[in-house]
Amino acid sequence: MRLKILLAFYLVTATLFSQKTIDATLEKFNTNAIPYMTVNELIAADSVILLDTRKKEEFNVSHLKNAHWVGYESFDIGTVENLILDKATPIVVYCSIGVRSEDIGEKLKKAGYANVKNLYGGIFQWKADGEPVFDTSGNSTEKVHAFSKQWGKLLTNAQKIYSIKPE
Repeated sequence: MRLKILLAFYLVTATLFSQKTIDATLEKFNTNAIPYMTVNELIAADSVILLDTRKKEEFNVSHLKNAHWVGYESFDIGTVENLILDKATPIVVYCSIGVRSEDIGEKLKKAGYANVKNLYGGIFQWKADGEPVFDTSGNSTEKVHAFSKQWGKLLTNAQKIYSIKPE
């Protein structure tokens, strides 16, 4: 499993240089196993639970309001099962653009969650559309963790953060 994750990361990173848009990147790396929800659809949605599937470092820089961090490499379905008891609850997963979140969405689906959507374009598209993100204190911020210099090329309308200095 770990080898699969490392291989996927390498393939994504190695080929991202040729990806110029979120649309092209999602088309290349996603299978559409989890239906997408657009930013506008999420804004209009009633009572969904947001799950952030990025690294904790990324989440700590900024996240969507009321999102719950579940991670990717450290993802534990038990955490979600304790948080969301009703498996019919509408869930929206997101990451930087929607690749990692699709993987987590598939795990949720396999665990019996029936109403899982993947935020199209993730937090990058959210910010590109002018929507707010929040830091761990609940304050609005323009900062978004860009994951890497390659992925950062897809992030617009935000202050790109690449690493966090230890306090």
